[in-house]
Amino acid sequence: MKRILIVEDQADIRKLIRMTLEFENYEIHEAADGSFGLRMAAAIQPDLMLLDVMMPGEFDGLQVCQRIKSDPATQHIKVVLLTARGQQRDREAGEHVGADEYLIKPFSPLQLIDTIEQLMTPEASS
Repeated sequence: MKRILIVEDQADIRKLIRMTLEFENYEIHEAADGSFGLRMAAAIQPDLMLLDVMMPGEFDGLQVCQRIKSDPATQHIKVVLLTARGQQRDREAGEHVGADEYLIKPFSPLQLIDTIEQLMTPEASS
């Protein structure tokens, strides 16, 4: 079973994402801030992280993504940044830190599931 880690500071958004994904065959974990998200990613080694960009605390989503992607132990984790900021420079910042995908809030449940399925599907060459 594929593992997904939701890192989002707003409990209602975490709940909506979890409810969307409960119908799929995923093991779901949650973290409410970047620091806890980093620790959980190292501990549970999720296949994919849904990562809010703007979070209070020690690390925002861009910093978490950069740390995940620069650590050989976690760099395989697919990262989807979730943000209300959709300008080109925001997307470029996400690409710069190694994000695999970028979803702009509000996104539809179908859009979320499609994005996750695309990232979780093994490459044709595998």
